[in-house]
Amino acid sequence: MPETVTIRGEDMTLDLILWRRFGVRGQSLVEQALEINPGLAELGPYIPLGTVVTLPDLPPEQSAPRRHVVSLFG
Repeated sequence: MPETVTIRGEDMTLDLILWRRFGVRGQSLVEQALEINPGLAELGPYIPLGTVVTLPDLPPEQSAPRRHVVSLFG
């Protein structure tokens, strides 16, 4: 379920908000966040104080296939 945050600091960008909430995986959510927040892009790169932003859900983490590791020394 998407959550909402209210901007309480200056010089906050959407990318920074997503990084603080989701870490590195949040970088892939910028386009999705702009889609669910119509008009957010028109506010400029820095989101004004008091703006309410809806954050998208983080998709489930995809597990990488396991690789068999070969040791040359034992």
